[in-house]
Parts: sequence; structure tokens; C-alpha cells
Amino acid sequence: MASPEGTASPLIFLIDASVYVFRAYHSQLPDMVDGDGNPVHAVFGFARFLGDLLERIRPCYASVAFDQRMPTSYRNRIYPAYKANREPAPAGLARQFEYCRELCRHLGLASFVDPDFEADDIIGTLSCLMRAEGIRSAFITRDKDLAQLVRDGDLLWDFGARTQLGYRDVQRSFGVPPEGFADFLALTGDACDNIPGVPGIGPKIAGTLMRKFGSLDELYANIGRVAALGLRGGSALGERLAAHRESAFLARRLTRIVCDLPLGVSAEDLRPRTPDLAALGALYDRLGFGSLLRRQGERLAQQQGARATAAAG
Repeated sequence: MASPEGTASPLIFLIDASVYVFRAYHSQLPDMVDGDGNPVHAVFGFARFLGDLLERIRPCYASVAFDQRMPTSYRNRIYPAYKANREPAPAGLARQFEYCRELCRHLGLASFVDPDFEADDIIGTLSCLMRAEGIRSAFITRDKDLAQLVRDGDLLWDFGARTQLGYRDVQRSFGVPPEGFADFLALTGDACDNIPGVPGIGPKIAGTLMRKFGSLDELYANIGRVAALGLRGGSALGERLAAHRESAFLARRLTRIVCDLPLGVSAEDLRPRTPDLAALGALYDRLGFGSLLRRQGERLAQQQGARATAAAG
């Protein structure tokens, strides 16, 4: 894969696991079960996705981040209604997440989960840590929220859809640069996460405001200038913004990704290791998986072995 936007810097592939586990859960045949009758179709789909990514990309650095929804998490303490509109994960899915984490270990991938913070925050922290070591990030996700993390040379990549966005592509796609994306979401709100924004402000107006003022802070510091912008609603727009100031800044606390978790890892900790084929085989036996994933695991082990031999030589 060519380096994004002309940079030759190495990349770390930061994988937002939960969105791909959920996709597998809803796209694979649900009658795939283990010996005890428990569904395992999400594990199978995630294993296919992860194996295909590793086999195609052969990353020098990679990590997987999982969500663990807790009612006392960081964002729920700020706003108890955060994600309250979402149904609990199906009973047949929680066990499969544990299997997916086990899968990552046996494939030789570092994986992280935090009861207080989300996968986005883990990914944001890892990206900042790696950037300090001169390593750019490829964010493997279907979640637009991670657009705020993209910097020059990075990629926002939905691997399943083969869609890649670089730094400049984010602004072309969403109307705001990555640095302003959390502020943009604070104005529009995010119905998926039950985050209130400013009523009546959609993506088009929010994008115009962010391009004009650059940030939520500058917007509210110059609220009197909004009426002169010629936007629909005129003076009423400024009044509405003023009336919902507290809601907008609360929303930004929720939409802004935390990038300073105490993970204590270095780039060397995030190099893929050779897959443990015995452990993988034992896991696949428990789940009733056939030969397809085993053969892929063997190919991945051969690739990793060849890389280690080349590095030693």
C-alpha cells in the first residue's frame, strides 16, 4: 500500500474492533454455533476480517481496541443519558467479544480495552504516542468520529468498504478539517450516541460556522457576528446558539476523543508477533471452525517468520 499523501513514514494500523464485530454479527449466518449451541458467527466474521487485513497489509505496527460499555464510564459520568438510546448488546454477542479478544492474542496482536474509556480514546492515545515516535496512523474503522484524529500522513480507512480518507479528504468529505470535527459534532449533535447539539443546526450550517470561526470557543467569543454571515435564520441563529451554549460545550466534552490515557506502551510493544498456531487451533476447535481460518493462520505465521528472518539478516 502506498504511503498516504506522499509520506514515507511508517504506519501503525489502529483497529476499531467493535464496529467490525457488530458488522460480522449482523452479516454472518446466525446458525453458526459452538459445541454447546452458543452463537459464534461474529467471531468467525471478525477473524476473517482481521486475517484478511493482516495478510494483505503485513503491518509493521498494529493494535486492536475494544469497547466495554459501563454505566459509570467517563462520558456517562459527564452526561448520564449518553448512549441511553441504544439497546443493550444481544446476549449472544457478549461471549463472542471475549472470543475476539482471545483471537487477537493468539494472532500476536496487542489489544486494549478500558472500562472507563472507549475504543476511540484508546486509539487516540495510541496515535499520539506513536506520532511522538515518528509513526503515522491508519485508523481502521467505520466510525466517522475518528476523523478528528487524522493528521497529515494519516488515513481514515474503512477496510471492509476499501474507503480511505487522508487529512485533506476529511475536509472535502465533511466540510471541516479534522481539528474542528469534535466542535462540528458539538453543534450538530450525534443522534447515534444520544448527544444533544444546538437545535436546528445541521451539518451544512455547522460546517459554515466552523470554517468561519475555526472553533467552538471562537464562535461563542464572536457570537454577535453570526447574524452578519447571511445564513438562514439570521439573528435567530445567533440567539439559538446563545441559548444552547451550555449544551454545545457539554456536547464537545462528549465528542472530543481523549488522547492521554496512561497506556504506557512504545512502538516495539505494538509490533505483531508470530501467531500461536497451537492456541489458534485449540480456539477454532472449541468454536467448531473449519480449515479456512487455520490455513490463513499458517500463512500469517509464515509471513511473520519470513519478516523476522529478514530482520535478523
